[in-house]
Amino acid sequence: MLSVASRARFLPFIHPITAARQRLRAWWHQRLPRTDTLLLTQRNVYIVPTRAGLMFGATLAVLLLASINYQLNLGYVLTFLLAGSGVVSMHLTHNTLRGLTLQLRPPKSGHAGTPVLLDITLGSSGKARFGIGLRADDTPAAVPTWTDVEAGGHAQAQVSFVPATRGWHDMPAVRAETRFPLGLFRAWAIWRPAARVLVYPRPEQPAAPLPAAQAAPAGPATTRRTRDSGEVEGIRGYRRGDPLKLVVWKKAARNLETGGDLVIRDTSATTAQSLWLDWQQCAGLAPEDRLSRLTAWLQVADRAHARHGLRLPGIDIPPDHGELHLRRCLETLALWH
Repeated sequence: MLSVASRARFLPFIHPITAARQRLRAWWHQRLPRTDTLLLTQRNVYIVPTRAGLMFGATLAVLLLASINYQLNLGYVLTFLLAGSGVVSMHLTHNTLRGLTLQLRPPKSGHAGTPVLLDITLGSSGKARFGIGLRADDTPAAVPTWTDVEAGGHAQAQVSFVPATRGWHDMPAVRAETRFPLGLFRAWAIWRPAARVLVYPRPEQPAAPLPAAQAAPAGPATTRRTRDSGEVEGIRGYRRGDPLKLVVWKKAARNLETGGDLVIRDTSATTAQSLWLDWQQCAGLAPEDRLSRLTAWLQVADRAHARHGLRLPGIDIPPDHGELHLRRCLETLALWH
């Protein structure tokens, strides 16, 4: 995913006004330090009138001119009463953000092309805050997430962004804004979190059929032997309570001669299946498409609780299963080059 500064270099070929806005935004973002916790103060909260505020000011100007022209005392009262309400509204709008604390929780990894959620905690050590919206600053068309913060309490909000490529990504700048209470003014602040998020490859849709599994031993505690008919059986040590009819007497006799223990047939032992998800099994695809197919295979194998390993050029991850194994494989795909 291109940063704001990178996109700004190509925008002059698209639209000069849009390019100028992007360059200004990139320059402004570069001046802001990155931090996962930000206290909003008078130095980093900005305020401007909204369209409704501009219309309100124009209305006050018309009322004032009419009162002066016709010497209307009640007109003066109405004009200055409304003007005073507008000034109070401006201070309330600015104070809604000032003193607010924004804190980012550690982000969870996601896949390219799907939204990655930023969990943000808003804290107020003083009065209650109302009508606070959060959104990614580089997506002006995004709908803000609106929330209120109780006096001396905390509130949770989520902001999403969609990374286009795999690998490490910086968090996008977050815009916090409010128009409380009358909507005449808009106060906002820009926050650049310092955290980074690892983005996995985009999984192939629909996923291709899994490759054929290979037979593997059921476990280190179970040995295997082959009958004359070629059937594979499991053999394990004798445990108290096991039926004597399952004792392998020929092998038990040899073990007893050498000081060993009884052994019995393990009727529950079955041949385990291990999947090898190999880079070479995706021949004919582009490198990124191969990573997408391997990602989809990993998800399917994990849902099936099948032991699976991953092979990339120069990298071998032995077969295993579980959340930690899946995460290790996905991180390997995300950072492979």
